[in-house]
Amino acid sequence: MQARYIAIEGPIGVGKSSLVSALAKKFGVEPVYEKVAENPFLSDFYQDRASHAFQTQLFFLLSRYRQLSSLSQVDMFAGIQFCDYIFERDLIFARLNLNGDEYKLYMDVYGLLKKRIPKPDLTVYLQAQTTTLMDRIYKRNRRVERNITEKYVHEVNLVFNEFFFNYKKGPLLIINTDKIDFVKNKDDLAKLAEKVTSEVLGQEFYNPMSSTL
Repeated sequence: MQARYIAIEGPIGVGKSSLVSALAKKFGVEPVYEKVAENPFLSDFYQDRASHAFQTQLFFLLSRYRQLSSLSQVDMFAGIQFCDYIFERDLIFARLNLNGDEYKLYMDVYGLLKKRIPKPDLTVYLQAQTTTLMDRIYKRNRRVERNITEKYVHEVNLVFNEFFFNYKKGPLLIINTDKIDFVKNKDDLAKLAEKVTSEVLGQEFYNPMSSTL
């Protein structure tokens, strides 16, 4: 059975939103994007993580909850729905950035909210080396990310790999994106589109090579 609700995940800079945009356009559906730019604390967080982690994390938690809990179940005739995150994304960052009482309070709130979140039929994890992530972050040149450090991106990459290599909540497709460019290369996008819309049972790895190499 083909997945109807597909979530694309990955660390900062891997290109999950770009892939969701391209896939949604290809299949003629409306994408669901994480509202990163609306977080007023994010820029300060990248400058001083310790001082701004809790408010940054709580804003994202509530924002993601409001957005995902309002998603209607996809009608079987309505086509595919693509989203550029899963609710557990918030938990991954909380484990990295919060400590002590702040983490305990966060987990209390998270535990109450997660019960109303629909689960994807398929989760796609986009993987890349930290050097690849930094190159993509540099090229997209977002103002809010100008103070982000390679050390932090590497830490994020490690915790994301750990989380998804142990993911057991549903079908998971892990894609190595180091050697493909699905934004500029239509053949690369076509390969990924075919793969993410095929049947995936359990955990599956995919290591594509770009047609331009």
